[in-house]
Formats: sequence, C-alpha cells, structure tokens
Amino acid sequence: MTLSADNLGEDLGEDLERLDAFLMSDQLPDEALMLSEVDGFLTGIALGPEAIMPSEWLPVVWGGEEPVFDDLDQARLVMQALMNRYNEIVRRLAVGELDPVFLVGPGGEVIAADWAQGFLMAIQLREPAWAALTNSDDDGHLMLPILALCCTEDGEALIELPAEIEDELFKNAGEIIPECVLQIAAFWKARRRNPQSRSGRPKTGRNDLCPCGSGRKFKKCCAN
Repeated sequence: MTLSADNLGEDLGEDLERLDAFLMSDQLPDEALMLSEVDGFLTGIALGPEAIMPSEWLPVVWGGEEPVFDDLDQARLVMQALMNRYNEIVRRLAVGELDPVFLVGPGGEVIAADWAQGFLMAIQLREPAWAALTNSDDDGHLMLPILALCCTEDGEALIELPAEIEDELFKNAGEIIPECVLQIAAFWKARRRNPQSRSGRPKTGRNDLCPCGSGRKFKKCCAN
C-alpha cells in the first residue's frame, strides 16, 4: 500500500484517510507521528518480542500529549481507525503477509524512511528484549535494511552501508523492507514457540541469496 506525498489516493480506504487527516491536523502537537510512521510503529508493536498495551504506545502516536478531538464521535472514529489498522497488521502477519503504508515521491519512487523510523520507535519501547535479534549472529542482519533508512535526532544516518548497497536499498525499499519484516516476524514467532532457540531459521550461507530480498549474495549484501 502506498501513500502519495501529494495525494492520498483511493487505495488507502476510509479508515486510513480519516486517520491521516487527523494526524495532519492542528489537533496534535508537531511531535505526533504521521501515517507512514504510525504504520511502521504499529507493525513493530504487533510483531515484537513482548506485548505492549495501547496505554503505553498511544502517547507515542499522539506526540506525548492528549489529542484534542472535536467531539466524542470524532474520538471514536479516529480510535477505531487506529485500532482497525493495528488489528489488520496482526492478521496479515499471522498469515505471512504485509501491506505497509509507504510514501511515494513525485517520481513514483517508494519512500520507506518514515515507515522505518516508526518501526524503530516500536523497538525502542522494548530495546532490551529486541537485543535477542539485533545481537544474533544468524539473524541480526535482518535489521540492517530498516536501520539503514533511519536517522538520528541530528538527521545523520543511523548506520552506514556501502554506497552501492545503500543505493539498491533506497531503489528497492518497497520490496526489501516487507521481506525483512516478515522474516523478523518469523524469528520472533519461532522464539515464542521455543524461547531457548537462538534462531527461527537455518543459518544463511555467505554464498546464499541474502534474506533481505535484494537478490544479491549474502556475502555481498547484509553480511558486508
């Protein structure tokens, strides 16, 4: 699912259009998340290693302040839209699917950085628990494409990749990021089945295709 930077388009659906309009309104502080960030954030919440209650993650969506609704009806519809999207993400992940809300630039290019930044914010709510993946020798590389799209508070790249891999990531983020996320979801699903397991997947050989979905050999991609 893509969201045009200039035009919502008709593929978002009524719920997401309503949520997007509210997130862009003056009823929230500047720190509130935008729709693509929210989608990445909800995905990280949905597939992560520990359950996180809405009472904890909702303030992040609203930018740390209580939202100002016009009336109870607006509050109900906006909250319904947000929870409907969360539940849809959970349902899709359960069957190995993902339909992320990415931005689309003026030239039709997919822009996944905002989504990735939202996903990172979900990780930061449970950073110690996520260490089982980020520190994994076998699966930690699955995080690299997502983290490579993120920035620090100063606007600097969070991690550096070789220039040619970075170019490929930005060019093909619309395919690479969903593939990585589904494999991350599989990792945590396997860990929940067997908490003692170090990995949910066979170890990737250096000459195997990279699990991130780039089409390159692992040794020339995320293992680099």
